[in-house]
Amino acid sequence: MKTRTLRPDKVNVITLGCSKNLVDSENLITQLQANDYEVRHDSNDAANIVIVNTCGFIDLAKEESVNTILDYADRKSRGEIDRLYVTGCLSQRYKDNLEEEIPEVDDFFGTMELPGLLARLEADYKHDLIGERFITTPEHYAYLKISEGCNRTCSFCAIPLMRGDHVSRPIEELVRQAENFARNGVKELMLIAQELTYYGLDLYKRRTLPTLLEALAKVEGIEWIRLHYAYPSKFPREIFDVMAEQPKVCNYLDIPLQHGSDAVLQRMRRQVTRQETTDLIRFARERVPGIAIRTTFLVGYPGETEEEFEEMCDFVREMRFERLGVFQYSHEEDTRAYDVEDDVPAAVKAERAERLMDLQRDISLELNQARIGEVLRVLIDRNDGDHYVGRSEYDSPDVDNEVHLPATAAYLRTGDMVTARVVSATEYDLIAELVAE
Repeated sequence: MKTRTLRPDKVNVITLGCSKNLVDSENLITQLQANDYEVRHDSNDAANIVIVNTCGFIDLAKEESVNTILDYADRKSRGEIDRLYVTGCLSQRYKDNLEEEIPEVDDFFGTMELPGLLARLEADYKHDLIGERFITTPEHYAYLKISEGCNRTCSFCAIPLMRGDHVSRPIEELVRQAENFARNGVKELMLIAQELTYYGLDLYKRRTLPTLLEALAKVEGIEWIRLHYAYPSKFPREIFDVMAEQPKVCNYLDIPLQHGSDAVLQRMRRQVTRQETTDLIRFARERVPGIAIRTTFLVGYPGETEEEFEEMCDFVREMRFERLGVFQYSHEEDTRAYDVEDDVPAAVKAERAERLMDLQRDISLELNQARIGEVLRVLIDRNDGDHYVGRSEYDSPDVDNEVHLPATAAYLRTGDMVTARVVSATEYDLIAELVAE
C-alpha cells in the first residue's frame, strides 16, 4: 500500500446528472478514502484536485457539464487548483473533442475506467471494497445500482453509447452491500438501473428481479425498497406479486413510457403499444391497489404532430398517473433518430411540455386531495425550521411529493419513521399531523 502521510492532496468530487452517476461518484470516493485521500463531495471547501463526473444525456445536461469543466479549468489557470480530471458520460462520449477544446484538463476517463482514474492519482483499486460504499445522500437512504448499461434500442437514447450493454451485478454482492448499508443506518434502498426488468438475464439466463427483491427484503434494518427505471415491453409481471406480498417493497414503480401515440412509439422503437401499456398499468393497479406509478414522457420527437401530441395527452387523462415528468426531445449524435430531421421547433417543444405538465398538475392535485384523511407511514428527510419534511412509500426523494409535518408537535430526527394523517394537500405536497403510535 502506498504511503500518503506526506501528501497534502485534497480531492473534491463534483457529480452532475442522475442517481447512477451519483453511485459512481460514491464508489470513487470510497476507493480514494481507502487510499488515504481526504475527499469532499460537491464541496466549496478548498481542494487542490477536482474530479468532475459528467452527464451527457441531453443538450441541457451536456451544457451544464461543459460549463462546469470550463469553470474549474479557469480556476486551474488562476492557480486555485493543481489538477483537474473529468470522468463520466460526457467524457466517455466526447473525449477526443474535449481534449482538444479544454487542454487545461489533466486527463479524461470514461464511465468504466475507474481503475485508470485511480492509477492516475497513484491510488490502488481495492477489490475487497466491492460491496462497500460511502454514501453522499442522507444516511437513512441510499441508491443501489443493480446493473450497468442497456440492451434496448430506443431510437432517441444515447445511454448505450455511453454505458454499454446490460451487465447485472450478482445477487449475493447486492445483498452484501445492502447489509453494509443497513449496518450504517440506511432504511430505504432505491434500486436503480438503466433497465431494471432486464436484471439477471446475463447472469442467470432469466429475469430475476423478483428473486433479488425477495433476498433484499430479508436484510434486517431495511424497511423500504423502491424500484426505479423499468421498461414496459415484456414487463415481468411477477414483480407485482412480490410487491403485493412483501411489505418492504414499496407500492411504487418508476416506469418511463415516453409517449402515448402508437405511431410515435413505433418511430421511437419502443417495442410496445399504447394498449399493451394500458393493460400493464391496469394489471399493476389491480394486483397492487394504491400503487404509485411514476413515469416520464418525451415531447417534440421528430415528426410529432399536434394530433400525436394530443393522443399522449388523452393517454395521460385516461391513466391519471400519480407522478409524471416531461422531457423535451434532444437531437443526439449517433442515435438512430439523429438521421431524421429534428423538425419540431424548440418553441413548440416547450409549449407542449408546459401543456402536458399543466394537465398533470390538475391530476396530481385531485389525487393528493383524495388522500386527505388517509394515514401514512412517513420517513423524515429533514427539518425545515417550523416543519419537518418527509416522504411516504409513494414518493422518491427530489422528484416526487413531500409530506410536511409541524415541528411543534414532537421532536423528530432525520431518518425517523412516523405515522401521520393527511389534513390538506397541494399539487405536489401533503400536509399532515402526527398520529400517536
